[in-house]
Amino acid sequence: MKYRPSRRTRRVAIATAVVLALAGMNGPALYGFASKQYHQYVINKPEYKAANGHWDVLNVPQKYRINTIHAALLHTGKVLLVAGSGNNAANFKAKSFRTVLWDPEKNTFKNIPTPKDLFCSGHTQLPDGKLLVAGGTQRYEKLNGDVKKAGGLMIVYNENPDGPKTFPAGTLFTGKENGKTFAAKDPVVVPRAKKVTDRATGKVRVVHSEARVYVEALKDGRSHSTGTQDNYRIHGLTGADARNFYGIAQKLSFDKKDFQGIKDSFEFDPVAERYVPVDPMNEARWYPTLTSLQDGKVLSVSGLDEIGQVVPGKQEIYDPKTKKWHYLPKRRFFPTYPALFLTDQNRIFYTGSNAGYGPDNIGRKPGVWDLKTNKFQVIPGMSDPDILETSMSVLLPPAQEQRYMVLGGGGVGEDPRATAKTRIVDLHAPSPRFKDGPPLYAKARYPSSVIMPDDTVLTTNGSGDYRGRGASNVLKAELYDPAANTARQVADPLVGRNYHSGALLLPDGRVMTFGSDSLFADKDNTKPGVFQQQIDLYTPPYLYRKSRPELTGGKTGTLSLGDRATFGAPHASAIKKMRLMRPGSFTHVTNIEQRSIALDFTAAKDGKGVTVTLPKDPSLVPPGWYMLNAVDGEGTPSKAVWVKVAPEQK
Repeated sequence: MKYRPSRRTRRVAIATAVVLALAGMNGPALYGFASKQYHQYVINKPEYKAANGHWDVLNVPQKYRINTIHAALLHTGKVLLVAGSGNNAANFKAKSFRTVLWDPEKNTFKNIPTPKDLFCSGHTQLPDGKLLVAGGTQRYEKLNGDVKKAGGLMIVYNENPDGPKTFPAGTLFTGKENGKTFAAKDPVVVPRAKKVTDRATGKVRVVHSEARVYVEALKDGRSHSTGTQDNYRIHGLTGADARNFYGIAQKLSFDKKDFQGIKDSFEFDPVAERYVPVDPMNEARWYPTLTSLQDGKVLSVSGLDEIGQVVPGKQEIYDPKTKKWHYLPKRRFFPTYPALFLTDQNRIFYTGSNAGYGPDNIGRKPGVWDLKTNKFQVIPGMSDPDILETSMSVLLPPAQEQRYMVLGGGGVGEDPRATAKTRIVDLHAPSPRFKDGPPLYAKARYPSSVIMPDDTVLTTNGSGDYRGRGASNVLKAELYDPAANTARQVADPLVGRNYHSGALLLPDGRVMTFGSDSLFADKDNTKPGVFQQQIDLYTPPYLYRKSRPELTGGKTGTLSLGDRATFGAPHASAIKKMRLMRPGSFTHVTNIEQRSIALDFTAAKDGKGVTVTLPKDPSLVPPGWYMLNAVDGEGTPSKAVWVKVAPEQK
């Protein structure tokens, strides 16, 4: 019988011959083409996929392509993709705000009406499965040279204890000394003044109230700027109001104007598939972090306010039952988008990761924050602490161990420095301290990390300079094993992703990556960058195995902490782990929602079911919807079933 080589052998031989022939021709272009062809051949081999996984491009129809800034997995299995104005000033001016809902199972898309510019908002999962979205953009930044009208902060005072007063946008303020007039760019509400009784004398005095508003000159030109503080008369007021209400402003100039935030808040309803307005925050916030607490309430922290300054440590709490916000009694300053995780005893762990604005010497140290006492325990040992901005933080699986990892990072602001350091801290250690883990695949700002159901952590992309300057995007990915404290590189991503990018775990075990907002498109920084609208899907190695566990059930009711629940599992004896995974909500290198919780379980005697027991600690399992995964001995997870966990009963 004549020997016939296998198809695989023929393909390898042909590919090798082509590469060798082209190399001999000394044709760089042809050699490059052949190398790409051979690379495609290699990464599509079954054995390569089984070891390294595989990337595919999601086919998004043109009318649904947006500058995805935010993404959240909903309990319907769909993914909310939010652009708002998408870091596009023309969209902002036209009030063109975008949200798209993607169904990974059916691969369908839907445009969602977006009521405000939710670009650079904060978001988090609520106990009933809605997504709280708060803050966003009131005004785009203006760089030095682009500012045409003098402007700045006007503090409006009220010395009337009888009531508040609202001044509409366009209200005019004229300086008593400089005689120059400025207009309020937004409406402002000035609270009533307070009456305070002196305990010693019994006399009552009035303490003024104040509010802040951004004002601009009526005309372009340097002659309309000011250089010193002045008292400003408010147009349209007479009598007592003219005496009780006035403005005070320092320099009103042509300095760079930062982005400004909004107070608006919404709950996105995954069933009705629409935004529902709720009570606005007390503070305007752009780049805020929202952290779910153990009772289902939400902490809102930091952000740029309505005049473009970092909110000065005034934090607030959202109650999903009343749909209202209230201040925490004491202040604590954080830079914008701080990575704040719910940890033991309803405390907050700040890893030091953040995504931008704020001084380089305030609010940068990692530590554990007690919301009740406002005490802050600094956690030492962070390596490269001055290049921690735009780093990624993740609660390592399983969450019970309370080990956190900080990956990469860069210098404050537009600093070109980056680091490949990873740092790990065990909060259950007698004296918690950060220690270096295995280095990341490259020096990287903006890496995206996703907790996988097999207890590994996938990290992808990033860039070696601020927003990918100098063509510094990193086309690498790795899987980190917390148990072994080792990392290995896997299949390379298809495109570069830096600022305004992220990644989410899907219910079927795949990972989606989105976004990227490079400043420039070339090494010499001469060609403006274009927002990366491509969405990619990573299929991990565990999905290329022959068999996979199965789970059935879910969505049959709400479970309480400590409850037991039984699910169908045709091959229950093969199950070695059960993991309860909170769906992610990712933006700006920040995904504090995701966590993987180990569950105690027993297999049914007939081998066709599994019974899990939920932990009793509410700080470990904040209320809401979770994905439940069964994992076999090879680390292959089932598709997730959805489980709803109720708030702790007091």
